[in-house]
This record gives sequence, C-alpha cells and structure tokens, in this order.
Amino acid sequence: MIAIGPHRFSEHDARRTVEELPALWAELVAGRDAGVVEHLRPAATGDLEADLAAAWLALGAAGPALRAAGQLPATRAGTVVALHRSSGGVPKLPVDAVEVTWSGIVGDVQATRRHHGRPWQAVCLWSAEVIEQLAAGGHGVVPGATGENVTLSGIPWELVRPGVRLEVGSVLCDVSAFALPCRKNARWFAAGEVDVMHHRRGPVSRVYATVVRPGRIAVGDAAWLEP
Repeated sequence: MIAIGPHRFSEHDARRTVEELPALWAELVAGRDAGVVEHLRPAATGDLEADLAAAWLALGAAGPALRAAGQLPATRAGTVVALHRSSGGVPKLPVDAVEVTWSGIVGDVQATRRHHGRPWQAVCLWSAEVIEQLAAGGHGVVPGATGENVTLSGIPWELVRPGVRLEVGSVLCDVSAFALPCRKNARWFAAGEVDVMHHRRGPVSRVYATVVRPGRIAVGDAAWLEP
C-alpha cells in the first residue's frame, strides 16, 4: 500500500493512476486555457511511487490554479435528492444518509476493483435532471441504477466536470474524472445504448470525485458547486 497523506493506493491503483494521468489531464484542460496548469504536469520517470506522488500533487494543484485564473464557474446551489450504496454491483440501494471517509462512502463496495475504487473515484455523483431527461427519452434509468452514490438536483450539469469543487452536506470533494459507461449498466438503456451517458455525448456523464474533507451527507442537504 502506498500512502499519500490520508489517501491510500494499492500497487494496482497506483499503476492505473499513473497510466491514466494523460487522459485525466486531457479532461481537466478541455475547453480551458491549458497553459495555466501546464507547468504542473509531471513527466514520468518510471519510478512508480515517485510518479504517483507527482501525479497526485499535480491533480490536486490544478483545480486551484484554474480557479485562480478564472477558468472555473461561479458558485451554484443545489440539493441532494438521493443517496445510494451497495455491497457490490448495481443498482445501488437508497439510503437516507451516508458517512464519507477519505476512501469514499462507508459501507459501499465495488464488485470489482479493476476499474473502480481509486482515491480519485471515492464518490460518484450524477444529476437528477439528466436522469429525468434520459427516462423521458425511453430509457429505464433511475437514481442509483447506474451506480452513482449521490444524486444532485439544481446544479447545471454542464458545469460539473473535472477541476471543479463540490461541497455536499459537510463533505468537500474535487471532481476528478468522468465515469465511463459500463456494460453492466446496459440493462437500463433502450437497446443497451449505454453510451448515451458518455461525456462525449454532452453534459450527461456521471462524475468521480476525490474527498478533500470527509463528513456526512443526508438526503435534502445543500450542495454547492464552487462553494
């Protein structure tokens, strides 16, 4: 296990984080002035622990740098309308409140760690408005079905993308990546068209977030984009 501050990475998590840094960085700077953060981006050395530490430092520093340069949106307010967790797999089941640690939702388990469970995937969030839009289009998706932990309402989802910060209940987190569609979610979509929730199709994707401040979230709590 590799520790960076309060965050813990298995060797597999560390390797995947270092390998995926170029893709994470591309999502972070898309449509923004990449020059603002280019000096933060590390070069790989081949030393896993050193490369992980450099990548984690860069990802943590990029949001504040973009914010200081006026590249992030203004504050928006929303509400927590649903919370979900499971002992593995989807759908996740509704709960009234959750405790959130550095590693994510207490009691929430990923069936496989191959594509999940890294510190930058600690919490998965999605939009009630996006879910309603997809349902109106004939898809069988409902809150929790595709595996999000937190369903928010009221925050324009096109603004919720890597680099921004969310305060949800007493939890502070940084959006770190889009959550890519998984074939296990195909059952909820007409003709199995799971890619309708891919970020390349617009502001429709679930997002992953890194926990900056652990805490508690309850249904009905306030949520703030860029608090």
